[in-house]
Amino acid sequence: MSNAVEIKNLSVKYDNAVVLENISISIKAGEFLGIIGPNGGGKTTLLKTMLGLVSPSSGTIRIFDSEISSVMHLIGYVPQYSVFDLDYPISVFDVVLAGRLNAGKMLGRYTSEDKKIALESLEEVNLAGYKNRLVGELSGGEKQRALIARALAKQPKILLLDEPTASIDATTGTNFYSTLQELNKEITIILVSHDIGAVSQNVNKIACLNKTLFYHEAKELTHDMIEAAYNCPVDLIAHGVAHRVLDKH
Repeated sequence: MSNAVEIKNLSVKYDNAVVLENISISIKAGEFLGIIGPNGGGKTTLLKTMLGLVSPSSGTIRIFDSEISSVMHLIGYVPQYSVFDLDYPISVFDVVLAGRLNAGKMLGRYTSEDKKIALESLEEVNLAGYKNRLVGELSGGEKQRALIARALAKQPKILLLDEPTASIDATTGTNFYSTLQELNKEITIILVSHDIGAVSQNVNKIACLNKTLFYHEAKELTHDMIEAAYNCPVDLIAHGVAHRVLDKH
């Protein structure tokens, strides 16, 4: 299986502060990778570097064996915070349709094909029945699904999500991950979160990031990975879930 993302010896600095240090990872096409770690550990910076929004101080990132600048149309992104003016009269469909914009398209000049793709994207996240509603009327979980639909309207091969369940409740989060698992049948997904339990139940592989990356190409977390990433002893207990969060000990 080919690599969707290949990162080699990547480091990123903001002024003189090292945010990411010597990171290397290969992510296969079709994987669902969860990246966990503490706040300020560089998770969002890593995603922005994959998007070409942050320039590395050293090292390289290849997307489907190409330079990022030539394959931006293959990457969909759902940022950590998307603030809507709840009084602004924009429909769910128009928000998703905005995902069809690119450098060569004037604002609002959409084709019938654009509109067809936007509707299909809403159907993928089970929001087609909400297309005419105002975004301000959506619940937190519905709003997140609308943002994913906007990213899907780009027809990406890779979907990057930054803390996508931070503002929704546990039940909505469970449904949200079910949607992601369906999408993962066609799209490579890379999700960053601080929620170890939720991530470990739903992804195929897990990495820990706190300036440096700890990754063993597996779903199971080890005590060494967790303690190295969080810089302190960690005792993780999972209640009522049929999966192993940490390795046997």
